[in-house]
Amino acid sequence: MHNAVRRAALLWATLAALVLAAGCATPGAPGSPDSTAISGLCARPAVLSAADQDRMLRFAAQIRQVLADSGASVALIARAGLNLDRFDISLSHAGIALRDLEIPWSVRQLYFACDEGRPRLFDQGLGGFVINSDNPAAGRVSLVFLPEPAAAPLQRSAHDRSLALRLLAAEYSANAWAFSTRYQNCNQWVAELMAAAWGDLGESEDLRERAQRWLRMAGYVPTPVRLDSWWLRVAAGFVPLIHLDDHPDGEATGLSLATSLPASIEAFARLRHPSARRTELCHDGRQIVIRDGWEPIAAGCLPAPGDRVIPF
Repeated sequence: MHNAVRRAALLWATLAALVLAAGCATPGAPGSPDSTAISGLCARPAVLSAADQDRMLRFAAQIRQVLADSGASVALIARAGLNLDRFDISLSHAGIALRDLEIPWSVRQLYFACDEGRPRLFDQGLGGFVINSDNPAAGRVSLVFLPEPAAAPLQRSAHDRSLALRLLAAEYSANAWAFSTRYQNCNQWVAELMAAAWGDLGESEDLRERAQRWLRMAGYVPTPVRLDSWWLRVAAGFVPLIHLDDHPDGEATGLSLATSLPASIEAFARLRHPSARRTELCHDGRQIVIRDGWEPIAAGCLPAPGDRVIPF
């Protein structure tokens, strides 16, 4: 019995991590600061110490400085949540960073509103975007800067709230299949917004279907999230915000679920626009490391020659 309980707890913890891996580290709903979706299970967020808050706000300030120094007005932005090394995932939640929202350099993103039980669009300053990460002792953020012919239409589309809302699904699934409109996760909304910006898709009601067709034809490849065992796939049927009924039969009965993650979004942006630039920032509680280029910073936020290192 003891082993069975431990196995059930491990399955639950792994699938809870999978919710974050395949979906969003979601902020609380406006007006409900005490509620947030943690790995798909709504609960009160951990209370940060003053030192943790100070560290994360200083990290956000460095991100803001990189954005300001870039000369750009829009960027793809993504951040890490829980430790998802077992899934080979370092970044889990993507959005669009915009220079000229109400708060300079805010992030427009999809999140799951716990109090409403549905996905919503949410604009959030960089401080909140970073603080909503689940581990105050470490953090990782990536920024992708696009060439102007790609950046300008993405900025217009992100600012077009009517368009952004038309791309918002009614139901959320952390592991939503990238080519079905049944559900959506936060990263898939970003991918579909990119399609609307770059694909000249028009104004008809089937916008999401056309966005997904365009993404597929344009070479967009969702990220395979590999489950550890068949038992995890079975247990997925009992975990909130994970669904299998939108995935192809062969995939849903296997051990790999293709979903949208920041890695797939960044790879697609680089494929479509090879001159796109990437900057990654991380911190380990002691220092911030900043790297320009497409090679990720090593796990543990270990700097390499040429990286900038800023002590806390």
